[in-house]
Amino acid sequence: MGREQVEKLWVSISGLGARRLAALAFVGVAVLLAIGIATFYLSKPQTEVLYSGLSRDDVGRIGATLKETGVAFDVSSDGTAVSVDFGNAARARMILAEKGLPQSANSGYELFDQIGSFGMTSFMQDVTRTRALEGELARSIQSIGGVKAARVHLVLPARGSFRSDQQAASASVVVRTENPGDASPAQAIRHLVAAAVPGLQVDNVTILDTDGTVLASGDDIESASAGKMAMIQQVVNREIEEKVRRTLTPYLGLGNFQVSVVSRLNMDRTTTSETVFDPNSRVERSVRVIRENALTQNSSVQAATTVQEKLPDQAGTVGDGGKNSNETNERREELTNYEVSSKTIETSRDGYLIEQLSIAVLVNKQRLDEGSGDPNAVPFEHKLMEIEQLIVSAAGVNKDRGDQLKVAAVPFVDTEPEASPEPGMADVLLGQAGLVINSFTAIVVALLVILLGLRPAVRAIIARPALAASEAAAMIAGPGDGPLVENRGARPIDADGVSLIEDVTRKIDHSPRKRLDQIVEFDEAQAAAILRQWLRQDKAS
Repeated sequence: MGREQVEKLWVSISGLGARRLAALAFVGVAVLLAIGIATFYLSKPQTEVLYSGLSRDDVGRIGATLKETGVAFDVSSDGTAVSVDFGNAARARMILAEKGLPQSANSGYELFDQIGSFGMTSFMQDVTRTRALEGELARSIQSIGGVKAARVHLVLPARGSFRSDQQAASASVVVRTENPGDASPAQAIRHLVAAAVPGLQVDNVTILDTDGTVLASGDDIESASAGKMAMIQQVVNREIEEKVRRTLTPYLGLGNFQVSVVSRLNMDRTTTSETVFDPNSRVERSVRVIRENALTQNSSVQAATTVQEKLPDQAGTVGDGGKNSNETNERREELTNYEVSSKTIETSRDGYLIEQLSIAVLVNKQRLDEGSGDPNAVPFEHKLMEIEQLIVSAAGVNKDRGDQLKVAAVPFVDTEPEASPEPGMADVLLGQAGLVINSFTAIVVALLVILLGLRPAVRAIIARPALAASEAAAMIAGPGDGPLVENRGARPIDADGVSLIEDVTRKIDHSPRKRLDQIVEFDEAQAAAILRQWLRQDKAS
């Protein structure tokens, strides 16, 4: 079935002739070209961005310059981008480049191009060099992700011939970040500034934000900034929350609980020195022994005074009253020195220590009540106890240091935003009014081109072959009869059509040779059929 339809279509197309096919091809190409041009003009943007990420001063200067030159422009809602009509961006950039716009407040080494070296003192050269270095650093800092604006102040050491102590270089940077209080790029900025300035140490670079919060200062923990400590505390809180979330998600589901963690950290730097002696592992190092012997003898020849000396009958008697004594002393002293093994431990802590944790977990009560009607279901209180034990293990809760944990089951409120009403047809049409008008105009122009231009041209091209075919049919037709030619591309022509065509073609040459040429030129197959018809008529006669 499909093949027959294709063959019929091919026969119909073949029967149109070369001129008709050319006319149809011309019309098709013209229509496609018109549609393509209309689509191009309708799909192109009305405006294009000229510059983005501008400061307010640059936006004001650019707007004033474009207004003076007559270039239409538009400023974005946040006041950082300037747009012009589509196709005017190149011209606008040339005008602004002539005026030196946009110009940033942080001028770099181009400062040396704006001033001449004639008449400059050494002080002016040093100041210009410092300004140029500050501007280049500010540009580099603004290219870091998350930093919208930056301002750099440098203090470079002044050289002196009679100075014994060299002054150290220092720097301070004020930044405006996309997220206020974001200290993540602070360390990168410090290293960038320290590496760009000769003799500048990282410890001497201070980073602040526009709110006056110190984001980074010296490396000493005692003088560490509040921003750095807050950042570490936020990191610790997020890590603990993530651990609890990974533990409870398979049990409760992702949207059935909320975790909040508050930690108190100790970031003091401490150094501990400890010496340990082992009395069981002693070794004799030295032994000293002292021995001392002493002998003392005492004797007396004087008689001892007694009562007998006073007696009369004893006066002549003299007794031996002398006294003798011996004394012997011996002393032994032994001193042994031992070496006892000792171990010295010195511990330094430079970081943070969790002093206390406070964890609050809210659980969706509806999730815990599921399956409560089942007699074999786990009791509600037992589920809360299991959740609390899981949190204690996941977060490392220590009751001895005063950690607090609170788990509560409450019904969750549906926080899904209400669906905003869909805009009506009038709102859509009003918002796309410009596009609708442009599209309607393009369609009207295309229809006018087709109706007033292409259609008459096609009729003029097709009319001439139709006239030739009519004359050929009239030549071979008998009186009162229709055309005698039967061919795959020939169709009967009524008398009204033939008479009308003949009236139109009276001014054309009616010679037989001319008619034959027209027939052959129009359709060779039809001309061959006419000749075969003539031959049959001759044989029949």
